[in-house]
Amino acid sequence: MASLSLESTEQPKSSPEEPADTECKQEKDPLQLSEQLLQSFQKSALSFSTEQISCLCEALLQAGNVDRLWSFLSTIPLSSDLLRGNETLLKARALVAFHREEFKELYAILESYAFQPSNHGFLQDLYLKARYKEAERTRGRSLGAVDKYRLRKKFPLPKTIWDGEETVYCFKEKSRNALKECYKRNRYPTPDEKKNLTKVTGLSLTQVSNWFKNRRQRDRTPSGAHSKRQ
Repeated sequence: MASLSLESTEQPKSSPEEPADTECKQEKDPLQLSEQLLQSFQKSALSFSTEQISCLCEALLQAGNVDRLWSFLSTIPLSSDLLRGNETLLKARALVAFHREEFKELYAILESYAFQPSNHGFLQDLYLKARYKEAERTRGRSLGAVDKYRLRKKFPLPKTIWDGEETVYCFKEKSRNALKECYKRNRYPTPDEKKNLTKVTGLSLTQVSNWFKNRRQRDRTPSGAHSKRQ
């Protein structure tokens, strides 16, 4: 992320209200950085640009401080121009909605904007976990692998956070072969094996995990014999 000076452009350098000269750098401690940025924002919110507010939001996301993130977002009106097309703020709102179990709002946010592929994995994880939590709340019990599989079929990922590539038939031959070879050795690959597969196939970790989940499910069904030949 590019360095962003949070110095106000509307106040002279000698002004006591000037925000601290803080930069948004990933190598800094996220928690410390988020606190510095939040203090600066609270002192001179009107002088902050959209880019600087995005920087603060990203720092809070990296710090994993959902409570402070919610407190910060609540200061920005939903009608504000800052929210229009600002992917970082939308991603932050989605995370807060998930943790507050406001799932309808989460789904609305995810379907309102075509997110960059780099954010798909994070947002897909929120979406699926929200669906699982809703189902567990309704059924009053934990979900098994088959329950989750059926939910994924019933509630497919929104096109705004999914490029469709995890469908096995869309994978390149090399990717399919690598997945099938690993499956023959171990139907439940370790995290390290999954990471290695992402490098070999070019797929995301979510896509690899979903392929194994779907393949195991197909092998349990009467049509499993057919799936093994694919």
